[in-house]
Amino acid sequence: MYDINDASYAAYRRRRVQRLKKIIVVTILLAILIPLICSVVFISLYVHSRKEYRELNTRYEELLSTMESLRDDIAYIEEEQDVYSVSEVTESAREYSGEVYQADTPVDADGSGTNVRRVYLTFDDGPSIYTGEILDVLAEYGVHATFFVTGKDDEASQEAYKRIVDEGHTLGMHSYSHRYSQIYASKEAFAEDLDKLQEYLYDVTGVWSRYYRFPGGSSNTASKVDMKVLIDYLTDRDIMYFDWNIVSGDASGYVLSADTIYNNCISKLEDVNEAIILMHDASGKHTTVEALPRVIEAIQGMDNTELLPIDDDTYPIQHRKAGS
Repeated sequence: MYDINDASYAAYRRRRVQRLKKIIVVTILLAILIPLICSVVFISLYVHSRKEYRELNTRYEELLSTMESLRDDIAYIEEEQDVYSVSEVTESAREYSGEVYQADTPVDADGSGTNVRRVYLTFDDGPSIYTGEILDVLAEYGVHATFFVTGKDDEASQEAYKRIVDEGHTLGMHSYSHRYSQIYASKEAFAEDLDKLQEYLYDVTGVWSRYYRFPGGSSNTASKVDMKVLIDYLTDRDIMYFDWNIVSGDASGYVLSADTIYNNCISKLEDVNEAIILMHDASGKHTTVEALPRVIEAIQGMDNTELLPIDDDTYPIQHRKAGS
C-alpha cells in the first residue's frame, strides 16, 4: 500500500540533496573564483607597483649618480672654475672645396655666398628621465640632433640609446662614468673608460660610435694627463672630438629659466656660420626641454640656416687643437 508520508519524505530528501548539491557547487565556484579574482587584482597591482618602483628607482639612481659624480669632481678640481665656459679658441678650420672654412665667419647677409649657417644641437650627460621628452620635441619639428651619452645599464637607458639611433640622431660618447678623477687620472684610465662605453653602446645599439666630447671640454684644466695625449689617442682611434662655441648655460648648478636658456642659445647665432650648441640631457634640467621648441623654431626661421646632426662632414669646433 502506498504511504503518502513516505513519498513526501522522499521528495523532501531529494529537494534537500539538490539544495546541498547547489550549495556545494556554488561554494566550490566561489572557492575558485574569489582567489582567482584576488590573484588577478594582486598581480595587476604588483605589476603597476613594480613599474612605479622601477621608474622611481631609476630616477633615484640617476640623481644619486649625478650627486656622486659632482661630489667627486668638486673634490678633484681644487680651484673653482667653470669647465663649461666657451674657450677663447672658438673657430674651426678645415679644407672645404679648396678653401679654408672658418666657423666664426658670418653668413653672407643676402645668402648669396657659398656659406650656409650650420647649427648642431648637442645634448650631454644622457640618457635621463627627460630623454624621451627631448626626442619627442625633435621628432615634432623634424630635427636631428647629437647626443653625447654616458654609460647607464638600466632598461630605460638602453631603450633611450636605441631610440636615439632608430630616430636618426647621432650617438656620441661622453665617457662611461663622467667622473673626472677616474677618466683623467691617466691615459690608461681614459682608454679603459672609452673602450667600455664604445663597446657597450655597440652591444646595445649596433652602432660603433666615432664621435666624442670630453667631460669639461678639450680645454678643461681638471685632467692630470696632458690633453694633447688624450687628443692624440682619439686621433689614433679614428675618433673625432667636438667641443662647442655656444653655451645654453644649463650646466650651471642652479636652474636657469627657459627664457634664459633660449636667449643663450640664440643671441650669438648671427655672428657665426657654424654653431655647436652645448645643452644637457639630465635630471634637474627640465627647463632645457621647455626652451627647446622655441630654440628650434628660431633657428628654423633664420635665413640660409640648417639644423643638422654631427656626422663625418661636420667641421669640428675644438677648443684645443691636436698638437697644441
